Amino acid sequence: QLQLAESGGGLVQPGGSLRISCSASGFTLDDYTIGWFRQAPGKEREAISCISHSTGMTNYVDSVKGRFTVSRDNAKNTVYLQMNSLKPEDTAVYSCAADAVDFCIIAVPRPPYPTLDVWGRGTQVTVSS
Repeated sequence: QLQLAESGGGLVQPGGSLRISCSASGFTLDDYTIGWFRQAPGKEREAISCISHSTGMTNYVDSVKGRFTVSRDNAKNTVYLQMNSLKPEDTAVYSCAADAVDFCIIAVPRPPYPTLDVWGRGTQVTVSS
């Protein structure tokens, strides 16, 4: 069974940092493109970053570019999202998703999003003083 599990969310003050993880079981993450999505209360789910399994390229939306960094650790079968200079508007549930088809070749996907193979349940990130 293919599964993704996010971890590392929590409460952080504005300007702080947090690293969240996306760990895979039942498959090898290195063979999949990974996307990070977030959903704030009352808002639609938003894709914010992705990492390609075919090129290694990473892409970000403008609202997180320069503050967030996505990376892989193939030995741990885990993808990370390092979030720096956090703002209250970054408060959301963050989820990762994986697909064997590369959806990160040019840019972060825009709605309507493709149907992706595997989704995690998400981890809450709250930025507040």
